[in-house]
Amino acid sequence: MRQTKNTSVTAANDRAQRCAIAIMAKAPDAGRVKTRLSPLLRPDEARELSTCFLRDMTHMLASAGRAAPIDSYIAFAPVGSEASFAPIVAPGTGYVLADGGIDAPPGVIGFGRCLLQAGQALFARGYGAVGLLNSDSPTLPAELIIEAARLLAAPGERAVLGPATDGGYYLLALKAPHAALFADIDWSTARVAAQTRAAAQRLGLPVAEIAPWYDVDDPASLARLVRDCEANGEAAPATAAWLERNGIARRLASVEASVHGTEHSTTARR
Repeated sequence: MRQTKNTSVTAANDRAQRCAIAIMAKAPDAGRVKTRLSPLLRPDEARELSTCFLRDMTHMLASAGRAAPIDSYIAFAPVGSEASFAPIVAPGTGYVLADGGIDAPPGVIGFGRCLLQAGQALFARGYGAVGLLNSDSPTLPAELIIEAARLLAAPGERAVLGPATDGGYYLLALKAPHAALFADIDWSTARVAAQTRAAAQRLGLPVAEIAPWYDVDDPASLARLVRDCEANGEAAPATAAWLERNGIARRLASVEASVHGTEHSTTARR
């Protein structure tokens, strides 16, 4: 019994020196993921692409964990969907529920409840820092996650923000579960990062920012992803292989040509 207690204390002390990074992810079911890529992608294709994103991002986190004291997690929804992630994610990835089913302070609604739930659960496991990461940035470099963990390991209270190019953020990492950072946020808008910075300022919480990156959630960002994967397929190998195998570059080119053709026809009629 004493040995078990000592082992538990050692594990808790170890986690206090580590950073947990959780990818916020819905179970990759057709019709529930990447819906803004329709009709360019069929529901089953959107599911496959989402699966590739998760595979690449969990392997990226595993790589970061070999260079810094980082543990990787999937913050999943709905309840009971862990099994759907098991064949996808990198070995050693943990799980934490993030379906929003918690009692939250006023103003913490929607996706904010899921973020707060994941953060609270990981802090409850004894981690000294927790990062909440999107699931839509398969080319995100491990170096940015490592930089965030090192910023959090330095003395002093702070948040680390990874701003997204669309005005949101791809990463928010903290040393304590500040619920106010998730309150009164207009989720899924270009105001998210700015509102989060303002909330941190009201708390007197310093914010360190790492380099911006992009989400892939519409045809324009998908086109950027295709270009990046063509330039460096190793940045997201599962995603790059799927894009090439399914001819996504050709589809995007066809859509662009159709749009330009319509614009030209409209101009000519004028």
